Amino acid sequence: MASAPPTDSLPLFYQNLVPLNSRDHADYKSKTTDRAPWLAKQHAVPLTVEEFPAAQRHFPIVFSSGDNPVPLALMGLNEGVNVFVSDDGLVSDAVYLPAYARRYPFLLAKLAPEAEELSLCFDPTSDLIGKFDEGNVLFENGEASEITKGLLGFCEQFEQAGLRTAAFVEELKKHDLLMDGEVGIQQEGIEQPFIYRGFQMVNQEKLREVRGDVLRSWNQSGLLPLVFAHLFSLELVREIFAKQVTQGKGPVPQPAA
Repeated sequence: MASAPPTDSLPLFYQNLVPLNSRDHADYKSKTTDRAPWLAKQHAVPLTVEEFPAAQRHFPIVFSSGDNPVPLALMGLNEGVNVFVSDDGLVSDAVYLPAYARRYPFLLAKLAPEAEELSLCFDPTSDLIGKFDEGNVLFENGEASEITKGLLGFCEQFEQAGLRTAAFVEELKKHDLLMDGEVGIQQEGIEQPFIYRGFQMVNQEKLREVRGDVLRSWNQSGLLPLVFAHLFSLELVREIFAKQVTQGKGPVPQPAA
C-alpha cells in the first residue's frame, strides 16, 4: 500500500487523506448525494477563474487576505454561516456549487513532499466512499472504472484551473491592484452600519491607471472580463446580508474603527 500523503496541513473540508488504489479499495464504491454537510458551516469557498462568469451571478467573489491570496466565493458574511446550504447540508437548487466543493471527498495530492506526480486521494472520513452494497464501482478487474477515470479527470482539470488562477492573481499583484476590502451595510432601525473586512478586492482607482497596452493584452487574454466579473459581483454582498437576516442567521455587528 502506498504511504498516505502528509496530513499536517489538510485543505479545507478534508479530515484525512488516503491514496485510492486497487489493492486496498478493490470493493469500494462511491455514492452521489444532494447534501453537502461539509459545506454547511463554510462561508467562503475557493474559486477558479473559469468559474467567475457563473459564480458572479450568485455570490460575491473576493480574495483572501495575506501575501498569497486566492479567489473566494462568499456564501455567507460571517464565520459558520452559509445562506445557500441548510444546517443538515441540503444545497439550494438555484445556486452554483464551486468545483472545489464538488470534487470532495476526492483530490489530487503528492504522496511524499519530494514527489513530482500527484495521486488521486480521498477523505476516508466521508460517507460518500466505502464498502457499500450500492453505488458506483471504483475498480473493475483490478483496473480503474469509468467512474474513477472521470473523477481523476475532473480533479486534473481542477488542478490545471488552479494554476491558471494563480497566474491571474500574480498578474493582479504585479500591478499592485489588490487592496484591503471593506463593505458597510446600513440596516434599517440600526444606527451603526455593519462593517465587513478581512478580505481583498481590486482597487478600481489603480485599475483606471493601468496602461492602455496592458489593458489591451488583458482583454485579449480574457483577464479583464474576470476582473469586471469580480467587481460586479461585489454588489451581491447586500443580498447575502439580506438572506442571513431572513434565515435568522443575523450578522455580528462590527463597529467601524
